[in-house]
Amino acid sequence: MTLITLRQALDHAREGGYGIGAFNVTDIEQVEAVLDAARRTKSPVIVQTIAGASAFASDELYWDLLLRAVDHYPDVPVVVHLDHGPDVATCKRAIDAGFSSVMIDGSIDHKTGVANSFDENVAITSEVVAYAKERGVSVEGELGTIGGSKDGASHAEIVLANPAEARDFVERTGVDALAVAIGTSHGAYKFTTPPDSTVLHMDLIVEIAEKIPGTHLVMHGSSSLPPHLREIINAHGGDLPESWGVPEEEKARSTKLGVTKINQGMDSHMAYAAAMRTALAADRLAADPAPAASAGRQAMSELIAERMGVFGQAGRSGDYVAVPFREPAALPLD
Repeated sequence: MTLITLRQALDHAREGGYGIGAFNVTDIEQVEAVLDAARRTKSPVIVQTIAGASAFASDELYWDLLLRAVDHYPDVPVVVHLDHGPDVATCKRAIDAGFSSVMIDGSIDHKTGVANSFDENVAITSEVVAYAKERGVSVEGELGTIGGSKDGASHAEIVLANPAEARDFVERTGVDALAVAIGTSHGAYKFTTPPDSTVLHMDLIVEIAEKIPGTHLVMHGSSSLPPHLREIINAHGGDLPESWGVPEEEKARSTKLGVTKINQGMDSHMAYAAAMRTALAADRLAADPAPAASAGRQAMSELIAERMGVFGQAGRSGDYVAVPFREPAALPLD
């Protein structure tokens, strides 16, 4: 199986009545963790990353290695997606690098942290869509503002999506998928109490889905923040505060209400960090980070495989046919 687009993946998911997890990665062993889980569970999968999120000095070097890793899993239907593209230029870089999907986060000015107007969001998103469509690439936009922190530094306020704007936004931009702010939050600190209907506005999913039936809905900030992982991290030098995330049953329910793409980052990173910290503590003479990173990769892969079962994507890789996203470039003749 070669790369597939986000539109291809989510169309299948909607037809099959399941969701597809989109898992954030910041290094190559994390890419392998996601793809191993997908292969083991026979799942389609979305591998996504944020520009500047890796330890690599160059996005382009990291992105190239990510795409080459995908080549080693020809049996797995894979979308390679740019998460929260901050501007048009970054989205174009990812498209040119070979990503099959990008998100343009036009709801906020990432330099100032100030929310963009609806018309500004439309203009920014439309420019990305025009560039992407010419190259066969899918685009995800955002309506409202997903709160919390994507980078561990800034912390954005939650601004709920306005259902009345959804149809207009989709008609004017032509996005394939829409991230809708329903009260979820990015980062390792989400809610101070278990979330209920006053925090998670699941009714918004239904209302928006009815207005834009041809566009896929995306749930961001949906990690559940497992308390046992927080305890392990804190027992080995961490200081994560007590916090509640999105319950697994709510994520599963969202796939029946209209969500087809479910973003997961912090849960798998917590699993990775907990295993890595434990491995380093167990060998006080360790200088080579590889054994600890290997433990992190395995723990991350196991958690992701569990999530694939929750979302319903496990066992669905057979739904996909090997239609290449784009033909490889011809090699120059000697």
